[in-house]
Amino acid sequence: MKKNGKLIAAATIALVFLWSTTASGVSQAFKKNIYDPGLLKPTDSVLKVKVGEYAPDFILPAVSGEKISLSQYRGKKNVVLSFVPAAWTPVCSDQWPGYNIVKDIFDRHDAILLGITVDNIPTLFAWTNQMGALWFPVLSDFWPHGAVAGRYGVLRSDGTSERALFVIDKKGIIQYINVNDINKRPRLENLVEELRGLQK
Repeated sequence: MKKNGKLIAAATIALVFLWSTTASGVSQAFKKNIYDPGLLKPTDSVLKVKVGEYAPDFILPAVSGEKISLSQYRGKKNVVLSFVPAAWTPVCSDQWPGYNIVKDIFDRHDAILLGITVDNIPTLFAWTNQMGALWFPVLSDFWPHGAVAGRYGVLRSDGTSERALFVIDKKGIIQYINVNDINKRPRLENLVEELRGLQK
């Protein structure tokens, strides 16, 4: 068992390194369509939830055509909510495809990732198709505009959301919150550590 644990740890370190050193691998044609907003105020919101509280439930439309609720995973999966500011922007277009590299880390910790933006479904459809297949549901918090981001306290004054991660356990309780500098990708190793902690 110790040997297996060391192998898993080594594989995780390798994946985290790959995540931190590689771009998403999208085509040059796709990169030409990316809008660069320039340097933004790192944080522009006030959290409305805390670690230890029940995560506010929601139902949002997914690019796949489904309606996804947070409560549908209660008792079944740990959930990571990944709020990103906007489609067709550089860091977002790099962050989400990067999660494809580390899907097995989510699987190993019995977790699902839900990607959320305030963009509408047609925009998300075009953007995710250009990025390539993502293994997780991509949800639109477009209407009422930013309602879910607002409930969690990560809606910015310009109507976009923060770059934020919430780890929610199978009981529906928030175990980790990271409102990241909007200009940077969150550190994957911190998320992995939090997912590991759910199994203790």
